[in-house]
Amino acid sequence: MSSPVLLHLLRCSRSLLTRRSSHHTCTAPGQVGGASNRDVGVRFVSGAISVRPVAWDSFGIWDDRIEEPVLLPSSIRYGKQNPQVSVSRVGSSSVLGLRKQNEDRLRVARIHEHIQLYAVFDGHGGPHAAEYCYTFMEKYIRDALEKDDDLERVLKKAFLDVDKALHTHLSYFNNPSFLTAGTTATVAMLRGEELVVGNAGDSRAILSRGGEAKKLTRDHCPDLRDERERIKRCGGFVTWNSAGVSHVNGRLAMTRSIGDFHLKTSGVIAEPETRRVTLNHDTDSFLALTTDGINFLLSDQEICDVINKCHDPTEAAEVIAQQALQYGSEDNASIIVVPLSAWGKHQSSPTVYSMSRNFASSGRWA
Repeated sequence: MSSPVLLHLLRCSRSLLTRRSSHHTCTAPGQVGGASNRDVGVRFVSGAISVRPVAWDSFGIWDDRIEEPVLLPSSIRYGKQNPQVSVSRVGSSSVLGLRKQNEDRLRVARIHEHIQLYAVFDGHGGPHAAEYCYTFMEKYIRDALEKDDDLERVLKKAFLDVDKALHTHLSYFNNPSFLTAGTTATVAMLRGEELVVGNAGDSRAILSRGGEAKKLTRDHCPDLRDERERIKRCGGFVTWNSAGVSHVNGRLAMTRSIGDFHLKTSGVIAEPETRRVTLNHDTDSFLALTTDGINFLLSDQEICDVINKCHDPTEAAEVIAQQALQYGSEDNASIIVVPLSAWGKHQSSPTVYSMSRNFASSGRWA
């Protein structure tokens, strides 16, 4: 490289660190254009170049609690750190409660080099449906990914395909009671900064953003007007027990599930509701997937507050499950905690005990 060209590049580098104009671009003589702003290690704030350089050596350090490698190519490209979440760092816990058997199932897997899968299945009427989804949901997602890159469409197809396959599987046993088994399904897929969640039933997905709970799913219960209207259009009916908890045909406390084939003609469907979220690595601490043995005893914010006090995701999952039991959960209580970039950075809010939690739980699982 000639001396004049080298001198020009040095002057441009000094100007880049000291000027705040977002429109300034330096090029060497004879070069057309220059490197795009997103391809250089420069932090942008409100359309301007920050004078503070990026501390590359601190990438991947999450409040000194969890260390994960950063995907440098994508971090450099987008101008912000994009850490790679390791499935080995994900915490999970599932406790029996007062039930005779645990019908919950949890799944954590890397299904592609850039895609991770997290899922909770809360079975009822036996573990058959939850066990089948635990075993085969990943397969149907993989199959759908071969034909479609849109994660929302992939999840919708996988839910419907696994529901159809479950019916065929349970029919082989020639036992009508097996066809009454069902399960909730809350499945999250993480691809870089893209998080997509699909949900059928009342298991829940919660994102902790800036220390605040952000609910990513809604519980499919007959109390929801649109869900109740579908049940009625299909010939089903809704009843309420003495505790005020609604049920489809007096049997099922949810309007969407995988399985429950005796209620399909009454409007219970397996089609999930999906949601796509772009993660913010500065504010998003973790993703939590919970079954109703937890989320009907602890509020979303309580769950976030407790997890924020824990050292690592494994400890957090165990503490939450035991907390649900202490608050009177009679059901299986299961949770998955996925640490994200801002793990450990946000303080908890004061926890307020809910006096209504025990009444809600007694009516829920009666």
